[in-house]
Amino acid sequence: MERKKITETEQVALIASRSVILLAIFFVVVAGSIALVMLSSHFTVGLDGSTQKLNSVASSKKPFDTGSLSSSNSSKIPENKYWKAPDESDIPPGKEGAVIFYGKELIVHTAKYLGPKGTVMHIANMMNCQNCHNEAGTKSFALNFSAVKSTYPQYKARSNSFISIEQRINGCIQRSLNGSNLPSTSKEMVAIVAYIKWLGKDVVKGEKPKNAGIMKLAFLNRAANPLKGKLVYANVCSSCHAENGEGKEAPSVAEFIYPPLWGKNSYNDGAGLFRISNFAGFVKNNMPFGTNYEHPMLNDEQAWDVAAFVNSKARPHKDQTADWKKLKEKPIDFPFGPYADKFSELQHKYGPFTEIANAQKK
Repeated sequence: MERKKITETEQVALIASRSVILLAIFFVVVAGSIALVMLSSHFTVGLDGSTQKLNSVASSKKPFDTGSLSSSNSSKIPENKYWKAPDESDIPPGKEGAVIFYGKELIVHTAKYLGPKGTVMHIANMMNCQNCHNEAGTKSFALNFSAVKSTYPQYKARSNSFISIEQRINGCIQRSLNGSNLPSTSKEMVAIVAYIKWLGKDVVKGEKPKNAGIMKLAFLNRAANPLKGKLVYANVCSSCHAENGEGKEAPSVAEFIYPPLWGKNSYNDGAGLFRISNFAGFVKNNMPFGTNYEHPMLNDEQAWDVAAFVNSKARPHKDQTADWKKLKEKPIDFPFGPYADKFSELQHKYGPFTEIANAQKK
């Protein structure tokens, strides 16, 4: 009886000791998890496996700074701050909201309403405003509409005049959509303006958010090379925009899923993207599809070269004899003369641009 009792006691002690060990292991795991959570609030792991302090990222002034993105709850967005589009739940109800929603629909599916087979009128090609103004004009560094309400009416050197929002929209339709004017009092123009103004409702008058427009790239120390760009296009762009730049049409609607980059259905040579500095800045931060300014796929040289390749291709021509009456105000990369300097049309189109810029400063 005594031996059996001792054995049971030993068994109880053994079970108890094992339980203590298991509890200790549990508490160690919990403590470790808490420590990792605390550390992760101060550090982030980069794509290359490196570790950075988040507070240093937030204070960075580089273009890829995501720590300075403005909250959608901010009532006013000052200059040089990142803009975020207001939430659609903020669109007012009733007739006013219906007009704004229609304006967005026109930006996203322009050709459906205004294209060759448009349900409203036939004044444009089969491209949509959204092809350049990505994500209905809300994407950073993709020609978003954040600064339109705050900066228009605006002086435009190209026309040597102050223009309204309506005139600016028609400039896009004439050039990027290779079309003709949308009547300024039409239901469609009123809706587009209403949507654009709603998007920029929180931007301070006279100011321009940091992520508006296109991020300009540094000039190359050489001319942009269409032949190098052809390789970039074949490897990165042709899968969506097709081998010959003709784009990809939607199966059921007269519009493009992926727009044509040259040819009769593309933007004409008066469009802003026909200047390769604009095209290069756009593709660097937005192409291929799904890319954004925080995670670009192309480097600067590839962006410049593919811009040169695309804009070396034939496209519709627009009469621009009335543009840039003040030659000194012509952009460096405007590809048509005359110029206020001695450099050729070829160099003005492809570069190198640094010596032109230096000459203009003098």
